[in-house]
Amino acid sequence: MRLLRYAPRLLQVLAVLALLFLLPWWTLLASPAWPTPVLVAGTVVFVLAFVGLPTLMFLGHGPRQMDAAARAGDTLLGVIWVLFSWAVIGNIGRLALVLAGVPNPARARIVALAMLVIVLALVGYGVIEARRVPRVRTVEVSIPELGPGLDGLRLAVLADTHFGPIDRTRWSEKVVEVVNGLNPEMACHVGDLADGPVARRRGQVDPLAGVRAELGKFYVVGNHEHFGEAPGWLSRMTELGWEPLVNRHRVVCRGGDRLVVAGTDDPAGAGRMPGHGPDLEAALAGVDPELPVLLLAHQPRQVAEAARLGVALQISGHTHGGQIWPFHYLVRIEQPVLAGLSRHGQRTQLYTSRGTGFWGPPLRVFAPSEITLLILRARS
Repeated sequence: MRLLRYAPRLLQVLAVLALLFLLPWWTLLASPAWPTPVLVAGTVVFVLAFVGLPTLMFLGHGPRQMDAAARAGDTLLGVIWVLFSWAVIGNIGRLALVLAGVPNPARARIVALAMLVIVLALVGYGVIEARRVPRVRTVEVSIPELGPGLDGLRLAVLADTHFGPIDRTRWSEKVVEVVNGLNPEMACHVGDLADGPVARRRGQVDPLAGVRAELGKFYVVGNHEHFGEAPGWLSRMTELGWEPLVNRHRVVCRGGDRLVVAGTDDPAGAGRMPGHGPDLEAALAGVDPELPVLLLAHQPRQVAEAARLGVALQISGHTHGGQIWPFHYLVRIEQPVLAGLSRHGQRTQLYTSRGTGFWGPPLRVFAPSEITLLILRARS
Protein backbone atom coordinates (compact mmCIF):
# COMPACT_ATOMS: atom_id res chain seq x y z
CA MET A 1 0.00 0.00 0.00
CA ARG A 2 2.84 2.42 0.84
CA LEU A 3 4.44 1.70 -2.54
CA LEU A 4 1.16 2.46 -4.32
CA ARG A 5 0.88 5.75 -2.46
CA TYR A 6 4.25 6.92 -3.76
CA ALA A 7 3.89 5.38 -7.24
CA PRO A 8 2.80 8.61 -9.01
CA ARG A 9 5.73 10.57 -7.58
CA LEU A 10 8.13 7.74 -8.43
CA LEU A 11 6.86 7.70 -12.01
CA GLN A 12 7.35 11.46 -12.25
CA VAL A 13 10.95 11.16 -11.05
CA LEU A 14 11.67 8.35 -13.52
CA ALA A 15 10.14 10.37 -16.36
CA VAL A 16 12.34 13.37 -15.56
CA LEU A 17 15.44 11.16 -15.29
CA ALA A 18 14.60 9.50 -18.59
CA LEU A 19 14.38 12.91 -20.30
CA LEU A 20 17.63 14.11 -18.69
CA PHE A 21 19.51 11.06 -19.95
CA LEU A 22 17.80 10.23 -23.26
CA LEU A 23 18.33 13.57 -24.99
CA PRO A 24 22.10 13.69 -24.30
CA TRP A 25 22.38 9.98 -25.25
CA TRP A 26 20.61 10.58 -28.55
CA THR A 27 22.62 13.74 -29.31
CA LEU A 28 26.03 12.30 -28.41
CA LEU A 29 25.66 8.67 -29.52
CA ALA A 30 22.57 7.64 -31.46
CA SER A 31 22.10 10.53 -33.89
CA PRO A 32 25.77 10.75 -35.07
CA ALA A 33 25.69 7.07 -36.17
CA TRP A 34 29.05 6.26 -34.61
CA PRO A 35 30.52 2.78 -35.21
CA THR A 36 28.74 0.04 -33.24
CA PRO A 37 31.49 -0.42 -30.57
CA VAL A 38 31.34 3.32 -29.76
CA LEU A 39 27.54 3.29 -29.58
CA VAL A 40 27.48 0.21 -27.34
CA ALA A 41 30.20 1.43 -24.98
CA GLY A 42 28.62 4.86 -24.67
CA THR A 43 25.17 3.38 -24.09
CA VAL A 44 26.52 1.20 -21.29
CA VAL A 45 27.94 4.31 -19.61
CA PHE A 46 24.60 6.11 -19.89
CA VAL A 47 22.65 3.12 -18.53
CA LEU A 48 25.00 2.76 -15.57
CA ALA A 49 24.67 6.50 -14.85
CA PHE A 50 20.87 6.32 -15.20
CA VAL A 51 20.68 3.50 -12.64
CA GLY A 52 23.45 4.91 -10.47
CA LEU A 53 22.04 8.42 -9.99
CA PRO A 54 18.89 7.53 -8.00
CA THR A 55 20.80 4.80 -6.17
CA LEU A 56 23.58 7.14 -5.09
CA MET A 57 21.13 9.89 -4.14
CA PHE A 58 19.14 7.48 -1.97
CA LEU A 59 22.26 6.14 -0.26
CA GLY A 60 23.71 9.62 0.18
CA HIS A 61 20.65 11.61 1.17
CA GLY A 62 18.31 8.91 2.45
CA PRO A 63 18.29 7.23 5.86
CA ARG A 64 21.88 5.96 5.61
CA GLN A 65 23.42 9.42 4.87
CA MET A 66 26.56 8.01 3.21
CA ASP A 67 28.69 11.04 2.37
CA ALA A 68 30.73 9.23 -0.31
CA ALA A 69 27.54 8.27 -2.14
CA ALA A 70 26.18 11.82 -1.75
CA ARG A 71 29.35 13.30 -3.26
CA ALA A 72 29.19 10.95 -6.25
CA GLY A 73 25.44 11.35 -6.75
CA ASP A 74 25.50 15.14 -6.45
CA THR A 75 28.37 15.39 -8.95
CA LEU A 76 26.61 13.10 -11.41
CA LEU A 77 23.44 15.18 -11.10
CA GLY A 78 25.37 18.34 -11.97
CA VAL A 79 27.09 16.71 -14.95
CA ILE A 80 23.87 15.32 -16.42
CA TRP A 81 22.16 18.71 -16.05
CA VAL A 82 24.98 20.39 -18.00
CA LEU A 83 24.82 17.60 -20.60
CA PHE A 84 21.06 17.97 -20.96
CA SER A 85 21.21 21.76 -21.22
CA TRP A 86 23.79 21.69 -23.97
CA ALA A 87 22.03 18.85 -25.76
CA VAL A 88 19.03 21.16 -26.05
CA ILE A 89 21.24 24.02 -27.29
CA GLY A 90 23.12 21.71 -29.64
CA ASN A 91 19.97 20.46 -31.29
CA ILE A 92 18.79 24.03 -31.79
CA GLY A 93 22.19 24.84 -33.29
CA ARG A 94 21.84 21.87 -35.60
CA LEU A 95 19.34 23.94 -37.59
CA ALA A 96 22.13 26.32 -38.61
CA LEU A 97 24.06 23.37 -40.05
CA VAL A 98 20.96 22.27 -41.91
CA LEU A 99 20.68 25.73 -43.48
CA ALA A 100 24.39 25.62 -44.31
CA GLY A 101 23.80 22.40 -46.22
CA VAL A 102 25.95 20.15 -44.02
CA PRO A 103 24.73 16.56 -44.54
CA ASN A 104 24.28 13.82 -41.96
CA PRO A 105 26.02 12.09 -40.23
CA ALA A 106 28.63 14.87 -40.43
CA ARG A 107 26.08 17.38 -39.10
CA ALA A 108 25.20 15.26 -36.07
CA ARG A 109 28.85 14.48 -35.36
CA ILE A 110 29.82 18.15 -35.39
CA VAL A 111 27.07 18.87 -32.87
CA ALA A 112 28.06 15.91 -30.68
CA LEU A 113 31.76 16.75 -30.59
CA ALA A 114 31.14 20.45 -29.98
CA MET A 115 28.72 19.58 -27.18
CA LEU A 116 31.23 17.21 -25.57
CA VAL A 117 34.03 19.80 -25.62
CA ILE A 118 31.78 22.52 -24.19
CA VAL A 119 30.42 20.26 -21.42
CA LEU A 120 33.89 19.09 -20.36
CA ALA A 121 35.10 22.70 -20.24
CA LEU A 122 32.07 23.91 -18.28
CA VAL A 123 32.21 21.09 -15.76
CA GLY A 124 35.89 21.79 -15.10
CA TYR A 125 35.22 25.50 -14.80
CA GLY A 126 32.17 24.87 -12.62
CA VAL A 127 34.08 22.74 -10.13
CA ILE A 128 36.82 25.35 -9.77
CA GLU A 129 34.28 28.15 -9.41
CA ALA A 130 32.30 26.28 -6.73
CA ARG A 131 35.29 25.30 -4.61
CA ARG A 132 37.10 28.65 -4.66
CA VAL A 133 36.87 31.19 -1.84
CA PRO A 134 34.10 33.57 -3.00
CA ARG A 135 34.86 36.98 -4.37
CA VAL A 136 33.76 39.99 -2.34
CA ARG A 137 30.86 41.96 -3.75
CA THR A 138 30.53 45.46 -2.28
CA VAL A 139 27.16 47.19 -2.60
CA GLU A 140 26.07 50.55 -1.20
CA VAL A 141 22.42 50.72 -0.17
CA SER A 142 20.74 54.06 0.45
CA ILE A 143 18.13 53.99 3.21
CA PRO A 144 16.42 57.38 3.59
CA GLU A 145 15.18 56.57 7.11
CA LEU A 146 18.69 55.76 8.36
CA GLY A 147 20.05 58.20 10.93
CA PRO A 148 23.36 59.97 10.19
CA GLY A 149 25.05 58.11 13.04
CA LEU A 150 24.56 54.87 11.10
CA ASP A 151 25.77 56.22 7.76
CA GLY A 152 28.50 53.97 6.35
CA LEU A 153 27.64 50.98 8.55
CA ARG A 154 29.44 47.93 7.13
CA LEU A 155 27.47 44.67 7.05
CA ALA A 156 29.03 41.38 5.92
CA VAL A 157 26.55 38.90 4.44
CA LEU A 158 26.98 35.13 4.22
CA ALA A 159 24.33 32.85 2.78
CA ASP A 160 23.85 29.27 1.61
CA THR A 161 27.16 27.88 2.82
CA HIS A 162 25.57 24.40 2.70
CA PHE A 163 28.30 22.64 4.63
CA GLY A 164 27.74 19.03 3.68
CA PRO A 165 29.26 15.79 2.37
CA ILE A 166 32.40 17.51 1.03
CA ASP A 167 34.60 18.55 3.95
CA ARG A 168 35.19 22.29 3.49
CA THR A 169 36.68 23.10 6.90
CA ARG A 170 39.69 24.88 5.42
CA TRP A 171 37.43 26.75 3.00
CA SER A 172 35.32 27.85 5.99
CA GLU A 173 38.42 29.20 7.74
CA LYS A 174 39.41 31.17 4.62
CA VAL A 175 35.90 32.63 4.34
CA VAL A 176 36.21 33.90 7.92
CA GLU A 177 39.58 35.47 7.08
CA VAL A 178 38.04 37.31 4.14
CA VAL A 179 35.08 38.51 6.21
CA ASN A 180 37.29 39.83 8.99
CA GLY A 181 39.46 41.57 6.39
CA LEU A 182 36.40 43.63 5.44
CA ASN A 183 36.21 45.10 8.98
CA PRO A 184 32.43 44.69 9.24
CA GLU A 185 30.53 46.24 12.11
CA MET A 186 27.74 43.68 11.71
CA ALA A 187 27.59 40.24 10.13
CA CYS A 188 24.69 38.03 9.15
CA HIS A 189 24.12 34.55 7.80
CA VAL A 190 20.76 34.32 6.06
CA GLY A 191 20.25 30.57 6.13
CA ASP A 192 21.05 27.19 4.58
CA LEU A 193 24.04 26.96 6.86
CA ALA A 194 24.53 23.20 6.58
CA ASP A 195 23.02 20.02 5.20
CA GLY A 196 22.73 17.44 7.94
CA PRO A 197 22.82 17.35 11.73
CA VAL A 198 25.21 19.23 13.99
CA ALA A 199 27.12 16.09 14.90
CA ARG A 200 28.15 15.54 11.25
CA ARG A 201 28.79 19.12 10.12
CA ARG A 202 29.91 21.09 13.17
CA GLY A 203 33.60 20.86 12.24
CA GLN A 204 32.96 22.83 9.07
CA VAL A 205 30.69 25.37 10.76
CA ASP A 206 32.75 26.02 13.90
CA PRO A 207 35.26 28.38 12.21
CA LEU A 208 32.40 30.90 11.92
CA ALA A 209 32.96 31.59 15.62
CA GLY A 210 35.97 33.61 14.49
CA VAL A 211 33.95 36.25 12.63
CA ARG A 212 34.40 39.66 14.29
CA ALA A 213 31.59 42.24 14.24
CA GLU A 214 31.23 44.61 17.18
CA LEU A 215 27.55 45.45 16.64
CA GLY A 216 26.48 41.83 16.38
CA LYS A 217 26.42 38.61 14.36
CA PHE A 218 22.92 37.48 13.39
CA TYR A 219 21.59 34.24 11.94
CA VAL A 220 18.32 32.98 10.50
CA VAL A 221 17.60 29.42 9.45
CA GLY A 222 16.86 28.40 5.87
CA ASN A 223 14.81 25.57 4.50
CA HIS A 224 17.74 23.12 4.63
CA GLU A 225 18.22 23.46 8.38
CA HIS A 226 14.59 22.42 8.76
CA PHE A 227 15.27 19.38 6.57
CA GLY A 228 18.14 18.50 8.91
CA GLU A 229 18.24 19.73 12.51
CA ALA A 230 17.08 23.33 12.93
CA PRO A 231 16.97 23.37 16.77
CA GLY A 232 20.47 21.93 16.90
CA TRP A 233 21.84 24.56 14.53
CA LEU A 234 20.15 27.39 16.39
CA SER A 235 21.78 26.15 19.58
CA ARG A 236 25.17 25.62 17.98
CA MET A 237 25.27 29.05 16.34
CA THR A 238 24.41 30.60 19.72
CA GLU A 239 27.38 28.77 21.22
CA LEU A 240 29.55 30.14 18.41
CA GLY A 241 28.57 33.72 19.26
CA TRP A 242 25.89 34.28 16.62
CA GLU A 243 22.47 35.53 17.68
CA PRO A 244 19.59 33.60 16.07
CA LEU A 245 16.59 35.70 15.12
CA VAL A 246 13.56 33.44 14.84
CA ASN A 247 10.60 35.80 14.42
CA ARG A 248 12.17 38.34 16.71
CA HIS A 249 14.31 41.48 16.56
CA ARG A 250 16.87 43.51 18.35
CA VAL A 251 17.94 47.16 18.08
CA VAL A 252 21.52 48.18 17.34
CA CYS A 253 22.86 51.66 18.04
CA ARG A 254 25.71 53.69 16.59
CA GLY A 255 26.40 57.38 16.77
CA GLY A 256 23.18 58.01 18.68
CA ASP A 257 20.97 56.49 15.97
CA ARG A 258 19.15 53.16 16.02
CA LEU A 259 18.45 50.38 13.52
CA VAL A 260 16.07 47.45 13.99
CA VAL A 261 17.55 44.12 12.94
CA ALA A 262 14.78 41.53 12.60
CA GLY A 263 14.73 37.93 11.49
CA THR A 264 11.92 35.70 10.32
CA ASP A 265 11.83 31.94 9.89
CA ASP A 266 11.77 30.11 6.57
CA PRO A 267 8.41 28.82 5.25
CA ALA A 268 9.78 25.26 5.53
CA GLY A 269 9.57 25.62 9.32
CA ALA A 270 5.80 25.95 9.35
CA GLY A 271 4.21 23.12 11.33
CA ARG A 272 7.51 21.45 12.19
CA MET A 273 7.75 22.77 15.74
CA PRO A 274 6.05 25.40 17.94
CA GLY A 275 7.05 28.97 17.18
CA HIS A 276 8.54 28.18 13.78
CA GLY A 277 7.43 29.18 10.33
CA PRO A 278 7.53 32.81 9.14
CA ASP A 279 5.81 35.36 11.37
CA LEU A 280 7.01 38.82 10.46
CA GLU A 281 4.39 40.55 12.57
CA ALA A 282 5.75 38.74 15.64
CA ALA A 283 9.29 39.64 14.62
CA LEU A 284 8.36 43.33 14.50
CA ALA A 285 6.17 43.40 17.59
CA GLY A 286 6.95 46.46 19.70
CA VAL A 287 9.18 48.09 17.08
CA ASP A 288 9.22 51.90 17.02
CA PRO A 289 7.55 52.73 13.65
CA GLU A 290 9.95 55.62 13.16
CA LEU A 291 13.00 53.33 13.06
CA PRO A 292 14.27 51.71 9.84
CA VAL A 293 14.04 47.90 9.77
CA LEU A 294 16.65 45.57 8.32
CA LEU A 295 15.10 42.13 7.86
CA LEU A 296 16.90 38.81 7.48
CA ALA A 297 14.71 36.31 5.60
CA HIS A 298 16.10 33.32 3.74
CA GLN A 299 13.87 33.42 0.64
CA PRO A 300 13.43 36.47 -1.60
CA ARG A 301 9.71 35.76 -2.01
CA GLN A 302 9.24 36.72 1.63
CA VAL A 303 9.70 40.33 0.51
CA ALA A 304 6.00 40.64 -0.30
CA GLU A 305 5.17 40.59 3.41
CA ALA A 306 8.17 42.79 4.19
CA ALA A 307 6.96 45.42 1.75
CA ARG A 308 3.46 45.30 3.24
CA LEU A 309 4.87 46.02 6.70
CA GLY A 310 7.25 48.78 5.58
CA VAL A 311 10.61 47.06 6.01
CA ALA A 312 13.43 49.26 4.68
CA LEU A 313 15.82 46.49 3.56
CA GLN A 314 15.46 42.71 3.38
CA ILE A 315 18.51 40.49 2.94
CA SER A 316 18.00 37.02 1.47
CA GLY A 317 19.78 34.13 -0.23
CA HIS A 318 18.30 30.79 -1.36
CA THR A 319 18.54 31.28 -5.14
CA HIS A 320 22.31 30.67 -5.51
CA GLY A 321 21.97 32.91 -8.57
CA GLY A 322 20.79 29.78 -10.34
CA GLN A 323 24.09 27.97 -9.51
CA ILE A 324 24.28 26.00 -12.78
CA TRP A 325 23.16 27.88 -15.88
CA PRO A 326 20.43 27.74 -17.20
CA PHE A 327 18.77 26.54 -13.98
CA HIS A 328 18.07 30.17 -13.11
CA TYR A 329 15.04 30.09 -15.43
CA LEU A 330 13.44 27.52 -13.10
CA VAL A 331 14.43 29.50 -9.99
CA ARG A 332 12.69 32.58 -11.35
CA ILE A 333 9.41 30.66 -11.51
CA GLU A 334 9.38 30.52 -7.70
CA GLN A 335 11.33 33.61 -6.65
CA PRO A 336 10.81 37.28 -7.63
CA VAL A 337 14.54 38.02 -7.86
CA LEU A 338 17.60 35.98 -8.75
CA ALA A 339 20.38 38.16 -7.32
CA GLY A 340 21.37 41.72 -6.47
CA LEU A 341 19.56 44.80 -5.22
CA SER A 342 15.92 45.35 -6.16
CA ARG A 343 13.02 47.57 -5.06
CA HIS A 344 9.61 46.34 -3.95
CA GLY A 345 6.74 48.65 -3.18
CA GLN A 346 7.33 52.27 -2.24
CA ARG A 347 9.98 51.91 0.47
CA THR A 348 11.31 48.35 0.60
CA GLN A 349 14.58 47.20 -0.96
CA LEU A 350 15.75 43.60 -1.25
CA TYR A 351 19.32 42.37 -1.53
CA THR A 352 19.55 38.77 -2.75
CA SER A 353 22.92 37.07 -2.35
CA ARG A 354 24.04 34.49 -4.91
CA GLY A 355 25.26 32.47 -1.93
CA THR A 356 28.65 31.80 -0.42
CA GLY A 357 28.80 28.05 -1.04
CA PHE A 358 26.87 25.60 -3.18
CA TRP A 359 24.17 23.00 -2.75
CA GLY A 360 24.43 19.44 -4.07
CA PRO A 361 26.45 19.39 -7.30
CA PRO A 362 29.86 20.95 -6.59
CA LEU A 363 29.48 23.15 -9.67
CA ARG A 364 28.81 26.83 -10.31
CA VAL A 365 28.35 27.74 -13.95
CA PHE A 366 27.84 31.44 -14.77
CA ALA A 367 26.59 32.05 -11.21
CA PRO A 368 29.62 32.96 -9.08
CA SER A 369 29.46 32.73 -5.31
CA GLU A 370 29.89 35.81 -3.17
CA ILE A 371 30.74 37.23 0.21
CA THR A 372 28.77 40.47 0.30
CA LEU A 373 29.71 43.72 1.98
CA LEU A 374 26.69 46.00 2.24
CA ILE A 375 27.46 49.61 3.12
CA LEU A 376 24.36 51.38 4.43
CA ARG A 377 24.00 55.02 3.45
CA ALA A 378 21.76 57.60 5.11
CA ARG A 379 20.77 59.47 1.99
CA SER A 380 17.90 59.46 -0.48
